[in-house]
Amino acid sequence: MKQTITHTIPPCYDSHSRILILGTMPSPKSREYGFYYGHPQNRFWKIISDLLEKPLPTTNQEKQNLLLQNQIALWDVLKSCEIDGASDSSIQNPIPNNLSEILSNSQIHTIFTTGAKAYQLYEKYCFPQTKIPAISLPSTSPANCRTSYQQLKAAYQILLDALKQ
Repeated sequence: MKQTITHTIPPCYDSHSRILILGTMPSPKSREYGFYYGHPQNRFWKIISDLLEKPLPTTNQEKQNLLLQNQIALWDVLKSCEIDGASDSSIQNPIPNNLSEILSNSQIHTIFTTGAKAYQLYEKYCFPQTKIPAISLPSTSPANCRTSYQQLKAAYQILLDALKQ
């Protein structure tokens, strides 16, 4: 059943952030936990911690620290939308977040999206304002079971290259 959801989790970034990773909208589990990629079977945090060769963060504060200590910003493309649970394919009436505050108060030079829907929404609603092309990465959601952990990790390796720029 579709609900209108308004994004309530603030963006995670600081003035040292160099790359921005955008999802579509926080899932029900993420909203429940109050931070991004909160579903226990989502592979996002394992991939990020493995790539950075850091311990797997378990608390919201540890997750935030991992991102900020490694110059990574995290937010979502959408401010609100109608959505059925966590199904990106069900999104209707999207309203994008305004990325200008993050971009003007950081050193972000590269934007990544997690999943095809986040990429499509970014291209349609955000790119005309930011003029920064996004790089689409596969979704780390448990619903994306056709992509193995090793395939995800290989795809996300590009984050490390961007952080060296």
